[in-house]
Amino acid sequence: MPRWRMPTCASAALAAAGLLLSGCANPSVGSANDDPTKPVTLKFWHGWATPGEVKAVDDSIERFEKLHPNIRVESTGNVTDTTVNQALRAGGDKAPDVVSSFTTNNVGQYCDSGMWVDLDPFMKKTGVDKREVFPKTLLDYTSYQGNQCALPLLADAFGMYYNKDAFEEAGIERPPRTMSEFERVAEKLTVRRGEDSYERVGYMPNFRLYQNSPDRLFAQWGPKYFDADGNSRLAEEPATYDFLKTARQLADAQGGFDDLEKFRLTFGDEMSSQNAFLTGKLAMHLDGEWRGLMLKDAKADFDWGVAPLPVPDDQADTYGRGFITGTVAGIAHSSKHQNAAWELVKFLTTDTDQVVDFANAIHNVPSTYAALKSPRLDADPTFRTFFKILENKHSEALPPSTNGGSYIVSLADFAYSVEAGRAGDLRAGLKKLDDQIDADTLQSKS
Repeated sequence: MPRWRMPTCASAALAAAGLLLSGCANPSVGSANDDPTKPVTLKFWHGWATPGEVKAVDDSIERFEKLHPNIRVESTGNVTDTTVNQALRAGGDKAPDVVSSFTTNNVGQYCDSGMWVDLDPFMKKTGVDKREVFPKTLLDYTSYQGNQCALPLLADAFGMYYNKDAFEEAGIERPPRTMSEFERVAEKLTVRRGEDSYERVGYMPNFRLYQNSPDRLFAQWGPKYFDADGNSRLAEEPATYDFLKTARQLADAQGGFDDLEKFRLTFGDEMSSQNAFLTGKLAMHLDGEWRGLMLKDAKADFDWGVAPLPVPDDQADTYGRGFITGTVAGIAHSSKHQNAAWELVKFLTTDTDQVVDFANAIHNVPSTYAALKSPRLDADPTFRTFFKILENKHSEALPPSTNGGSYIVSLADFAYSVEAGRAGDLRAGLKKLDDQIDADTLQSKS
């Protein structure tokens, strides 16, 4: 899409946010002609909520205001996508100028609807070469059909936490690297307590566990969700069948879905002191980089490590890959201070020291090449494992779609039925899933 071209008007069904953006944003509402050197107050809305996270954001704003004394930033945290999009649809003086979202799935809708402005003209005007600044995977999930309406604001990478003590006890020397090895190791690490109970499971494959949504593990296959025309092609994708088969085999090797599901229901809350990995009920666990800080704060009573998730046997050379997502930032279409807003977005997303300080403060993965190489970055080797996953050329994020996160919800619902043995004919079920995703996409554009 050429720079400055008006985005296609689309009513975007924000599945993850539960909101319909009716109508098309009018790019002329805002102004890209404001003088960013004049006194101005910007409204910045974000989703961070815990005291430590909010402090890290406020510290970032303070650093920005020192560099730009004419720009005052009013920061509002714990804001959902639903609230942001209601405000952007309404416009007016109370709407934010700069917005962020944890929901990368919605970027396709933000870009296509025009609710977030294309940032390419701002980068061109201020000399930011995005391909030199950001890893390609992060650029992929912050743009849609050539419209770069968002930029990465730290990232999340997913890997495998493992209990080193349990590994040593079982005589396992290193984390598994292929799916067949994963299955064998998981079975070896599983400790039963009677016929239908467990003391510990090697790896819980059930898709309802914590961060185990199907797309996380599916990323290890490098699937292609959509064809060139934007149509769902999961029934045509060979990786889909291998992925679902592998997940089922992981469950069968450890006692089967029913017994595992009973055990899962005994687990504590993901963010609590009763997290199943923290309490030793799981020997291996899929999770993001933030879990390491939580394990340290909780003073886990076992030695643990981090490694990339295993990959399919026929893709062994891609080991080191993982699922990538993150927070995104952009400028509201209704902002009357878009040049000043760009100064804030540029600082938050491209200033190396800022990205490093923010990453260290909230234990997320830095989102620029320069920050990833900074000597000021947290040197914790377990944390840095996730940097390598981010930089791996085979790592993948979910493809943007005007369908938003709806297609992932549909995939998850189907995967639940497969793992429970209720799916019936797999190919027929996947074709039906493709039809549903395509219908949802069409509806989002109507």
